[in-house]
Amino acid sequence: MHTIVSSPTKTVTIGSDQPFCIIGERINPTGRKAFQEQLRAGDLSALEKDVADQVAGGAMMLDVNMGAPLVDEAALLAESVRKIQGLTDLPLCIDSSVVEALEAGLAAYEGKALVNSVTAEDERMELILPLVKKYGAAIIALPNDDKEIPEDPQRRFELTQYLVDTATSKYGIPLEDIVIDPLAMPIGADSQMVVRTMETIELIADEIGVNMTLGASNVSFGMPDRHTLNSVFLPMAMGSGLTSAIMDARTPQIVTAVKAADLMLGNDEWGMNWIAAHRAREAAS
Repeated sequence: MHTIVSSPTKTVTIGSDQPFCIIGERINPTGRKAFQEQLRAGDLSALEKDVADQVAGGAMMLDVNMGAPLVDEAALLAESVRKIQGLTDLPLCIDSSVVEALEAGLAAYEGKALVNSVTAEDERMELILPLVKKYGAAIIALPNDDKEIPEDPQRRFELTQYLVDTATSKYGIPLEDIVIDPLAMPIGADSQMVVRTMETIELIADEIGVNMTLGASNVSFGMPDRHTLNSVFLPMAMGSGLTSAIMDARTPQIVTAVKAADLMLGNDEWGMNWIAAHRAREAAS
């Protein structure tokens, strides 16, 4: 199954037979106090460096989030979408929990966007999925509801099935435009968290077959040497069926691990991407 997103001049295809889709996570004010201050002042100058660094690192899409305190998120998201599309041809993932901001970002976007995200709560689906349909976007959906973020993989699978059935039958979202986030939780909180995520990925891949993504850095939150943990986690998840991730495209260790897994999983014909990346690193050094 292929999920296709696009800018005016570039198309990215997410699928189990495609190179793993690296969605750059940097354009997000969470944990970035200086960036938050800039946004409150209406200053988007940091976007130029954020975009350039992620493109250079190998990002295939960029996640865009403007959710800082005390800002007009809808206006900022629309403005940042237009500015970023003037800096790069990479497709964008428009990321907000505020419905008005999502609509503003989608209205400003040229192409087919990925929307981040919706949960299995009926109220949230009623607000967000009509926008996804209106703008012809794809959607990231998370298998949690208003009661819990479930630990049990079977329960996550059941909520995934509910999300998929509701989105396709009630709102007319094509199955291929639904990307599931199987929920990566911090390994530091429970050493079985990653095992449960892998089980969830395998269930969804085997029984539904939709594409999947997740916030890769969540798994290492609170632990030392996070880059090593993330660079081990992602190839494991790819082997289970994960087809994309919102991740740090500026970290060579993690990106290289993903590219190596692509090669080993048969999604890099003749190793051309691996060889090209190696030559680029040699030239840069």
